[in-house]
Amino acid sequence: MKPYSPSCERNREPILAVLRERFVDRRKVLEVGSGTGQHAVHFAAAMPWLSWQCADRAEYLPGIGLWLEEAALANTPPPLELEAVAAPVAGFMPAPAADASGFDAAFSANTLHIMGWPQVEGFFAGLDTALAAEATVVVYGPFNYGGQFSSDSDREFDGWLKARDPVSGVRDFEAVDALAAGIGLRLIEDVAMPANNRCLVWRRGA
Repeated sequence: MKPYSPSCERNREPILAVLRERFVDRRKVLEVGSGTGQHAVHFAAAMPWLSWQCADRAEYLPGIGLWLEEAALANTPPPLELEAVAAPVAGFMPAPAADASGFDAAFSANTLHIMGWPQVEGFFAGLDTALAAEATVVVYGPFNYGGQFSSDSDREFDGWLKARDPVSGVRDFEAVDALAAGIGLRLIEDVAMPANNRCLVWRRGA
């Protein structure tokens, strides 16, 4: 059976509204942490000018493949095995092959709070090598601002995450933005989304 996430169904339209605007001039998107694959088929169908490259850890690839196979879209190549790893060699493992790099856009949803912080650092280090010189990055999820939770529900969610895995948790926007700036990404928009989530949009280059 195909994997299914109710939250993907709930948030896909608000996210798509942001992506339609920010990816209108993009051609090749790397989705880091494709999960079930639901977002990929929805976004790729809605934006046929994009090549939408799914990527996730090996155990998620069969489920993603089921969604891609059923949708049978021309702009969704086979998913890549990819994982953000910590120092001393921070980045993506395995590294995208030469013909699968040079992405002019990247997207990730509900991933940074699942990873440990060293893996979040690896996520941005991996983007540094995978992205083209002038790329757009959109990251969706919950974030703290000024070290404070944005809502009681985010505080409860953070507690649930830490009970499940002590290294996870809702990330501080300022710390994440600093990592993005470290690889030449400049924040151009911070979009409020339903359920106290955000879409952070960065652009690389001039």
